[in-house]
Amino acid sequence: MKVYEIIIQPVTGFGTPLKGDTLFGHLCWQVAYDETILGQSLGDLLSVYPERPFAVLSSACLTSAGDGTRRYAVPAPALPMDWLFNLPADKKEKIRKRKDYKKKVWMLLQRDTKAPPFKEMGFLDDGELALEMKGPGPAVPDSRMHNRINRLTNRTGEGFAPYSVDLRVYPPGTELALFAGVDPDLVPIEAVMRCLERIGDTGFGKDASTGLGRFKPVGYDEIDLAAMGSDTPNACYTLAPCVPQKDTFSRIFFSPFTRFGRHGDVLAKSSNPFKNPVIMANEGAVMVPRDIAQVLKAPHVGTAVTGVSKSEEKAVTQGYSLYVPVRLEADNG
Repeated sequence: MKVYEIIIQPVTGFGTPLKGDTLFGHLCWQVAYDETILGQSLGDLLSVYPERPFAVLSSACLTSAGDGTRRYAVPAPALPMDWLFNLPADKKEKIRKRKDYKKKVWMLLQRDTKAPPFKEMGFLDDGELALEMKGPGPAVPDSRMHNRINRLTNRTGEGFAPYSVDLRVYPPGTELALFAGVDPDLVPIEAVMRCLERIGDTGFGKDASTGLGRFKPVGYDEIDLAAMGSDTPNACYTLAPCVPQKDTFSRIFFSPFTRFGRHGDVLAKSSNPFKNPVIMANEGAVMVPRDIAQVLKAPHVGTAVTGVSKSEEKAVTQGYSLYVPVRLEADNG
């Protein structure tokens, strides 16, 4: 499997976060629409997916190369705070510092540059991130008003009930990076880019039919994620929500993320459009393998999740995640 950096530019706001498992679902729908786009049918690709994933997509992250150095803003690792910061010994000062440190939710990785130990990373809050990136900052919250309309009369009727829908809007000039692991023997990266172009044209996620979720892919390049990690790794920092494989990790530090999935397209009108909930480790998890050498043989961790739908028995959820090799020091528990 080869790993690529894909740069996209947001065109509109997003009603759904650009998370890896949702992006993978959109990719699968593009293959369902047009089985020639990847050169193989979706059924053939998914038949080997649990043992051999044809593509593993990361969540989108803010990126910038304004000074010639490509940086990526990713979530701070889900580790105890005293593993990330040098907290003062004084109790009152420690409490005050903890409040400040809770706002520092971003970590910067730099392409082809080894990351320092976590306590030397210099985690950032939203304002500090915008300054450090020398460009647009993270997405800002917004909302859009909706109302229920009777399509037979084109009127709201007696049940006039306006409501707001939350969305995220990126400042003009923002660039986002996706990392895509692609098996070149199954699908070419050029075909994955064509899928992303179609997704960006039609819209990603919620309220795409009203104009949300538009983006433009602007380029891709092969990348070595290990070059941004530690020289002596003993853990994996994940870049998308995932479901860790059994009996592989001795410890996992993560924020839980529950995917309440729902089918799209024609299956959205099926008798049961909802998928079974899947509890995942959100991006930013740190997983400590029992055998780091064995895990490092593949660029991804996790597993495929099957049996998630009563409407489509072949439906799967991306439980895989690309990762950056990192190191937890011996004094961290």
